[in-house]
Amino acid sequence: MAGERERFLAMLREKSYEKKKVILSSGRESDFYIDCKQTTLDAEGAVLTGRLLCEMLGKEGMPDAVGGITLGADPIVTAVSLTSALRGTPIPAFIIRKEPKKHGTAQWIEGTGNLRPGMKVAIVEDVVTTGASTLRAIERAEEAGLVVSRVICLVDRNEGGAEFLQEKGYRLEPLFRKEDVENA
Repeated sequence: MAGERERFLAMLREKSYEKKKVILSSGRESDFYIDCKQTTLDAEGAVLTGRLLCEMLGKEGMPDAVGGITLGADPIVTAVSLTSALRGTPIPAFIIRKEPKKHGTAQWIEGTGNLRPGMKVAIVEDVVTTGASTLRAIERAEEAGLVVSRVICLVDRNEGGAEFLQEKGYRLEPLFRKEDVENA
């Protein structure tokens, strides 16, 4: 897995990291941007995402399902679910909307047909800055009767998100930290 981890990190550096001024979804200004979708939507990047996160999740026992807030988590949860099935231990994916559907069932979560109350789930994110959107995902999952047992991200920007989530009772497990991606 070490070789795959290094390859995925190289892809993040090449495809997802940009040194430029941006305004983040948190409203904060930053001098760099990490757009993990550029890596997770790449064919090789998707394979590596699934393998690395299944390996990470498996170390403490696979959850019953994996989900996260659209749009950053969409390719991640799909890759993890697909990889888990290929490994013979399939877990479903679910996607949490940023706002409820305006028609039909008006639900917050897509994929509920594969979920049941009490399931242990992992919430995944692409990048965590403040942890606010991660907490919203956790709250939506718990409101649906799911038990959030793990919180994982591809990159922790080290800007207070892990500490914020810790205060709320959740441990953030990053695959990488900002300095891993910045340092070439």
